[in-house]
Amino acid sequence: MKRNTTLLYGTLFAGLGVALGAFGAHALKATLLANNRLEAYETAVRYQMYHAFALLVAGILMSQLRWAANCWVGGIVLFSGSLYALSFTTVTAFAFLTPVGGLLFLAGWSLMAIAVLTPNPSP
Repeated sequence: MKRNTTLLYGTLFAGLGVALGAFGAHALKATLLANNRLEAYETAVRYQMYHAFALLVAGILMSQLRWAANCWVGGIVLFSGSLYALSFTTVTAFAFLTPVGGLLFLAGWSLMAIAVLTPNPSP
């Protein structure tokens, strides 16, 4: 993924996280409570926002964090996406995607740690 694409994903996921958070807190709250899924929805929004900010950092530091950014995008789609789907449907199979997204989040953070610990040649 290129720098501008990573920054674009970061801004889109952050903006969408704000919109989904507000929508869930107001328009969808009764539905989420009736389905007993408010906590899952809030978890999806929270993790989406964390990783949207991580994508913005990765975009700024793209030369070192390209693979981490790819992992975070996949993690948002699978982790948060599966929890959103689980929140609005009765299809419990979506829950099987959530840990895969979580592993991608962890892989992205591990790759960021490696990038931080790897010495960069001075220009």
